[in-house]
Amino acid sequence: MRIFLDANIIFSAIKSDGAVRKLLALLRGAGHELIANHYAMEEAIRNIRVKSDEEDWHNLEGTVIVLPVPHHLELPPDIDLVDKDRPVLASALWLKCDVLLTGDRTHFGHLYGTRVEGVTIHSPHSTAELLLIHWAKDRL
Repeated sequence: MRIFLDANIIFSAIKSDGAVRKLLALLRGAGHELIANHYAMEEAIRNIRVKSDEEDWHNLEGTVIVLPVPHHLELPPDIDLVDKDRPVLASALWLKCDVLLTGDRTHFGHLYGTRVEGVTIHSPHSTAELLLIHWAKDRL
């Protein structure tokens, strides 16, 4: 699967050796592509600089593929998202990702579990469940 990472996921993986970093390691280890764009990376970097006195970039070295996308991508008109989050979903669509992984329940929560033009929006929890289901199917 191609998984687009929202800035909050990148931030969490850099900031702490917690569940999100472990989830990304499991996804990567299972052969999934972890994708971001410059917009998501820049937002994560801004937040790290504001909220942390250290920059543990090595925590994601070789994990996330950052790809360029056009600046003015459009979303289907019926998608209800705040302006700052529209480029995230639009980039996931343009990059033909299977999943948009975001912990932003406030802005994306109403879309969790839904599919928008081929991209399913997942929380870290539902992504972990999806990974477990795929792992179990491979074992049967």
